[in-house]
Amino acid sequence: MTKQSPYHKTTLPGGLRIVSEKVPGVRSAALGIWVTVGSRHETATDNGISHFIEHMAFKGTTARSALDIAKTIERGGGYINAFTGKELTCFYVHVLDEQLPVAFDILSDILRNSVHDPLEIEKEKLVILDEIRDHEDMPDDLIHEYFVREVFPAHPLARPILGPPENVKSFTRDILKGFIREHYSNKRMLVVAAGNVNHGKLVKMVERGLEVPSKSKAPVLEKALPLRRTTKRYQKAIQQAHMVIGARSVPYSSKDRLAIAMLNTVLGGGMSSRLFQNIREKHGLAYAIYSFSEALTDTGYWGVYLATDPARLSKAQKLVRKEFEALKERPIDKTELEEVKTQFKGSLALGLENVSSRMMRLARMEIYLKRYVPLDEISELIDSVTPARLQKLANQLFDSESLVAAILEPESKKTAKPAQQIA
Repeated sequence: MTKQSPYHKTTLPGGLRIVSEKVPGVRSAALGIWVTVGSRHETATDNGISHFIEHMAFKGTTARSALDIAKTIERGGGYINAFTGKELTCFYVHVLDEQLPVAFDILSDILRNSVHDPLEIEKEKLVILDEIRDHEDMPDDLIHEYFVREVFPAHPLARPILGPPENVKSFTRDILKGFIREHYSNKRMLVVAAGNVNHGKLVKMVERGLEVPSKSKAPVLEKALPLRRTTKRYQKAIQQAHMVIGARSVPYSSKDRLAIAMLNTVLGGGMSSRLFQNIREKHGLAYAIYSFSEALTDTGYWGVYLATDPARLSKAQKLVRKEFEALKERPIDKTELEEVKTQFKGSLALGLENVSSRMMRLARMEIYLKRYVPLDEISELIDSVTPARLQKLANQLFDSESLVAAILEPESKKTAKPAQQIA
């Protein structure tokens, strides 16, 4: 007897994709409506508008008030939210399976029928301006924004997701509606669900309840300028020094993405990682230290973050670079690699126990790979990674001529302005 696949995909005539994964033994479902638009698709003058539209989606439709939207989901124990990224905007719910039709109706309603009341727009400007101030007060968040600015100089990816305050203040109903008409279309949207989901019923719900214009422009991806080694320093009224050092990486579709994620685990992906054990445990130089890797449509980036006493930053930075060189010069031993493989498989398995995580994983596979990658295939890819391959990738990623660093440090007594860029 052939085992039936839990994965299903349907593409409607207008181009809207519907993807689902049935998870046995659960009573809930996670549902997301994804749009392939984010801050990189904005201009300098409307930067921040994708995030603003995401906020306004919950401020009322022609059929529901903002309170109605929240109460309908929450009174059944469900959860509704949204997020905006560099390339994607997602509106999602996690509900009991019996609530899925109502949950879908709400998501489609906020996408098709949001009122964008001018009074609500003015109120939401105040909320988002507060969100920007909160972001500015969090140096561990702010330094990541500065870092991406250095990795992609003069490029749309460098633009902040929240946008600058002057843009937020300028948004009007007509501007929001115009951006939606230009970027929200069937071909740039997909409906993704995971959990106790019947794919056929989901397709019928979408056919009945989600019609959007189909004449929006395809995303235009600008090519980034060549990356050069640089260190940029900023100053702020803080006590610690915060640093991110890294460079560009590979796109989501790259055959090396999974191996790079494993290399990231070795370097700084947890308490057993080399950076944590050396910088924090052995030398006591930082409370927070980790590495990360982000993959996008046509590129990616990786980095190491740490926060430490300003007087110890130089030593910490040297030790971080020493770990880069160690991974470049010597392949990791087979025992360490097997431990990383086990850790990686375990993290993947734990993530799949959450239907919201499964939904988001499913969406990214469809958006970036245009296909479903079964667990057996991922496991084989993990097993195929060798020490030599990780060493080769380390030499590519940790090339000293392409490393960039962003440092946010306490203000000096002489000046409160950002320090000059240094080589």
